[in-house]
Amino acid sequence: MSRPDRPPDMRNIKLTIAYDGTDFHGWQRQPGLRTVQSVLDEAIGRLTGAAPNTNASGRTDAGVHAIGQVVHFLTASRHPPEVFVRALNATLPRDVRVRAAAEVPQAFHATLDARSKRYRYRIDNDQYASPFELRHAWHVFHKLDVDAMNRAGAALLGRHDFRSFETDWPNRLSSVRTIFDVEATRHGDIVHIEAEADGFLYNMVRAIAGTLMLVGAGKRPEAWVGEVLRAQDREEAGPNAPARGLFLLRVNYDRAPLVRAPSP
Repeated sequence: MSRPDRPPDMRNIKLTIAYDGTDFHGWQRQPGLRTVQSVLDEAIGRLTGAAPNTNASGRTDAGVHAIGQVVHFLTASRHPPEVFVRALNATLPRDVRVRAAAEVPQAFHATLDARSKRYRYRIDNDQYASPFELRHAWHVFHKLDVDAMNRAGAALLGRHDFRSFETDWPNRLSSVRTIFDVEATRHGDIVHIEAEADGFLYNMVRAIAGTLMLVGAGKRPEAWVGEVLRAQDREEAGPNAPARGLFLLRVNYDRAPLVRAPSP
């Protein structure tokens, strides 16, 4: 993706937004479908009087949520950032919120300047599915061994070809990515799987979550995850975890983080 030419009199506005993806057909605008981009663009257009060309840090699929999605757009509007926050939240639907706004240099691009993204996958690990988690977590009743999941996930750290975790390979010119961190943690009956990387392939986080779930449930040995990675074959990995448990947690625009050292 190349950086477009930008008129010198236009301001570049960066938004950090959160949304519940349950009732959306993903981020990207699609004719006749409700998407996050379409409702955000409508709200910005009402405020500024001009249809924006919004760019997000990346597209989220149908049913996927975000806590820290980053968007930028050019505008001739003179509204200060705090007005964008208040005015957009006054007209956006309840399942989308602007958490922050800032004016940034024209050179900033929400997609191209991202150094890493961090996702969280949520698993409801109670014996019976919580009615309060049906929209936001995958119910797995087998008790998950989080320590085993962490030991197995260490095989994914670093720079590798992740085609075993990519749906419908190839989707990109390269399936090589760098994972800086993979971590599973338990919070009562909820298990979080978080992954941070310089980029993610189609359904990559959901495939990692489904693979680590099998290890945590005792259905696969810990060493199996490394074997899946080396196989470079999607059929060897676990299932794609359902979209409803996936959250885009944050996008990092500073220097790339260091790869976390595996626990001993």
